[in-house]
Amino acid sequence: MQATAAAFLARPLPRLRRIGGRVADGGLVRGGLVALPPRLRAPRCSMSLSIGAGAGAGGDREFSYEHVPVFPRYRMRDPYKLLGVDRDASEEEIRSARNFLIQQYAGHEPSEEAIEGAYEKIIMKSYQQRKKTKINLKTKLKKKVEESPSWVKALLGYFEVPPMDIISRRLFFFAFIAGWSIATSAENGPAFQLAISLFSCIYFLNDKMKNLLRASTTGFGVLVGGWIMGSLLVPLIPTFLIPPTWSLELLTSLVAYVFLFLGCTFLK
Repeated sequence: MQATAAAFLARPLPRLRRIGGRVADGGLVRGGLVALPPRLRAPRCSMSLSIGAGAGAGGDREFSYEHVPVFPRYRMRDPYKLLGVDRDASEEEIRSARNFLIQQYAGHEPSEEAIEGAYEKIIMKSYQQRKKTKINLKTKLKKKVEESPSWVKALLGYFEVPPMDIISRRLFFFAFIAGWSIATSAENGPAFQLAISLFSCIYFLNDKMKNLLRASTTGFGVLVGGWIMGSLLVPLIPTFLIPPTWSLELLTSLVAYVFLFLGCTFLK
């Protein structure tokens, strides 16, 4: 095609004769220039003559879009139907469906956007439902407390729920004391561990109450209450459930540790 076009353009034009304001073969003289007749003008080509024309970035992209798979449900409005999951599906199942579809229809932008949009809608809806349920639970508990008798309200006024990090740290501390008591039960009794637990409980209570006398009285009362409760509960435990090396004093102290943990953690 290039050789043909070059040969055509290289041909000499026929000699034109001036006839008044015209020239032979239908040309016109305008301002000293000869306008060629339409049959001698170069044709307008709709495509480039160079080899590989149209293979630029735009051509490659359009070509690839014609061959990528298109997600057949990408126009659906229901996000669950679009991803092909049930409404009670777990987040893991929803995420797996999203990842699978993204891999299957990668390269087709409308399909990818529809899959991502459906996944985000389901996750956001799930988050809002969990948040709403949590708020409703708090509201119900608060309403129950408000409707309870006055003595229940007064009793609940002595308790509070601290942050989870405080609860976990104190639980770990008293669990360590209990394990220490069990490990040394064959050598001596848990008197030393009980003393450490009592002083720790008083320290934690004083940090909240800002009154050492009140904290000491409360901590000692919690220890006495836990020891009495342990003395009543331990004899009710079947003997085959108790290791032979565990004494009555050790079991009672374990109950006291539980009371000390609850007292220093949840009492105001």
